[in-house]
Amino acid sequence: MLQKIGFAPGFNKQVTSTGAEGQWTGGENVRFRYLVPEKIGGWKQLGDSKLTGVARGLHHWVNNTQIKYAAIGTNRILYAYSGGIFYDIHPLVNPSGTAITTAFSTTNGSPTVTITTGVTTFQAGDIILFGATVTAPTGSNFTAADFENKKFMVTSAPSNTTITITMASNETGAGATNSGAATYYQYYNVGPAEQLGAYGWGISLFGGNVLGSIATTLNGSLSDNVYGTGGSGTTITLTSVVGLPTSGTNSITVGVVGSTASEIITYTGVAGTTITGITRGALGSTRSAHSTATAVTNSSSFTGWGSPASNTDSVIDPGLWSLDNLGSKLIALIVGGKCFEWDADLTNATSVRASVIANAPVVSNSMIVSTPDRHLVFFGTTTTNTDSTTQDEMYLQFSNQEDITDYTPTANNSAGSQKLADGSRIMGALRGRNAIYVWTDTALFIMRFVGQPFTFAFEQVGTNCGLIGMNAAKEVDGTVYWMSENGFFRYTGKLESMVCLVEDYVFDDINTTSSQLIYCGLNNLFGEIMWFYPTSTSNANDRCVSYNYLDSRSEKPIWFTNANQYFPRSTWADSAIFGLPHGTSYDAGNDASFDVVGNTDGSTIYYEHETGTDQITPTVTTTLISNILSGDFDITQDQREGITFRGDGEFIMRINRIVPDFISQTGNTTIDLEVRDYPNDTAATSTLGPFTISSTQSKIDTRARGRAVALKISNTAASESWKLGTFRLDIHPDGRR
Repeated sequence: MLQKIGFAPGFNKQVTSTGAEGQWTGGENVRFRYLVPEKIGGWKQLGDSKLTGVARGLHHWVNNTQIKYAAIGTNRILYAYSGGIFYDIHPLVNPSGTAITTAFSTTNGSPTVTITTGVTTFQAGDIILFGATVTAPTGSNFTAADFENKKFMVTSAPSNTTITITMASNETGAGATNSGAATYYQYYNVGPAEQLGAYGWGISLFGGNVLGSIATTLNGSLSDNVYGTGGSGTTITLTSVVGLPTSGTNSITVGVVGSTASEIITYTGVAGTTITGITRGALGSTRSAHSTATAVTNSSSFTGWGSPASNTDSVIDPGLWSLDNLGSKLIALIVGGKCFEWDADLTNATSVRASVIANAPVVSNSMIVSTPDRHLVFFGTTTTNTDSTTQDEMYLQFSNQEDITDYTPTANNSAGSQKLADGSRIMGALRGRNAIYVWTDTALFIMRFVGQPFTFAFEQVGTNCGLIGMNAAKEVDGTVYWMSENGFFRYTGKLESMVCLVEDYVFDDINTTSSQLIYCGLNNLFGEIMWFYPTSTSNANDRCVSYNYLDSRSEKPIWFTNANQYFPRSTWADSAIFGLPHGTSYDAGNDASFDVVGNTDGSTIYYEHETGTDQITPTVTTTLISNILSGDFDITQDQREGITFRGDGEFIMRINRIVPDFISQTGNTTIDLEVRDYPNDTAATSTLGPFTISSTQSKIDTRARGRAVALKISNTAASESWKLGTFRLDIHPDGRR
């Protein structure tokens, strides 16, 4: 007897396959649209180039002449994308450049070049750009053209006056020593590609210096004793303490990290440019004397030699961007650092670099432009804008209206500040239809523009619902959705905990240490909110969980997941500006970026989504394989042909044929019948399966037998897509054994 088989939309991973009768249990590269499953759209690479590092910020906007732009901030470089071309607009520490002589040293047979830069704050992973005119080093086969107008990734910083870079080829000449001249430009540091717990061997570079850590120098010598600067007291004076941790017990490394002469010194406080409460020769290091101007590196984020790797509460934040626009002007904040502006209306704008916003806080954790009132708001920022040591994780401040350079409150402006009360850190903020949503690690606040004299009003609207990462929320149609450490929430005028039938699947296998990598995206073409997140064994986003907000009902929410290696994204932007959604994909194992010599930080591809059926790059088309699997179907108590079948799964069933039904189908689709007799049995594919179905095929004869059967729909070749209709199975009772 032919019987229709229907399944509720969405995945249910909270029960067993047997318990999920009438439901779907999983799949890859599928979505639900109008309550039925279909293969997701494909994507193609935008531009011909791979970007340096991993994208951690993506923002679309249009300038006053209707030119569309995308800002893509990687952990190394800020790019502007327009018309298929990527432009480097990253801000420079020294915009006028630094001229150096006796610049280059090389060694025969080695690609390493040592550069004498003068006193700098370069560290491994930073980017250095050489100017248009270079004097080649004598005795080297490297020519001026090998350096001119080229960017290099710093391989190491042996001292505060030298760095090394890695050329694309080995030195074949005799070698140069302190020869040649150049002008160089230093890129602002963004941070590491990953977010890792600060413990254990192999997490940081040799000796414990983590990529992205703060470097400075001694301002005065240290003797080989227990005292501080000048051989007395318990304080050490540095040339700068910007970025050094200021609370708790922290540590610095004095000297070349990893060398036998380096020393780790712990401290408990910071006063001006002095660290206080020092302990010399700490964490297994050897105390020694150090001259003034010796390199000092923040080493608070690692476990010393011989110490147990047990401090999992300390986490190294990744290099992140917070991006927005004020009209045509891009506002770009390096999370944990300075904020910059880039005017897309300028003549030859793509040849101009972003620059520091005057008077803005020197350290902030996130930023947003409020609308329609147009204030620039900083979160987790400083109480004194010129002093990074005054950063308060629960403090926010905002500029004067329409003036992003004025932050001093007066009777004649609307600048101001506020400290929130519930939580220990502002995690992120999101602009909504009528308010700005502000999350701490424990609570949700609403920030509304009310005008003079207070400018903004603040209301706490949720507790125990903190944001898991700064990019883990999205607002649509007046409702805001977000991921917390204890589930999914939404705010519709009241706080709601969302019912999620894949919740255990997500939260039992998520890397919460890397929570700042989680990125929430909106695909309003299909009514989807997506969270890209890292699983417990990954330090990069490798899975996606999606919620269909258009077709879901409170009693029947539609959730689905995707763990396919091709789809998870590090950033995402909706279709509002470019017409189709865009996303970035990171490959940590591919360093072939187009613009940086010696890149060791992986590369990013920029994609346009919902186009075609497969993944398309300039060199290869990769088949986008999709599938969906149902829960088990069995013969339930029923009456057919005058026979009453009693029990639920008591009878063995025989399936003689399948009558396929697709709303749409391109190419072939594969059908599997996975049968089993008991819930704990391993499902077996039917004898004649899998079955390949063309768009013109009316039926398939099968030979399947079991107490329960699950239906699997998939495609396995390029240029194939499908949208499921209502299938029928020819089912007969076949005894009880």
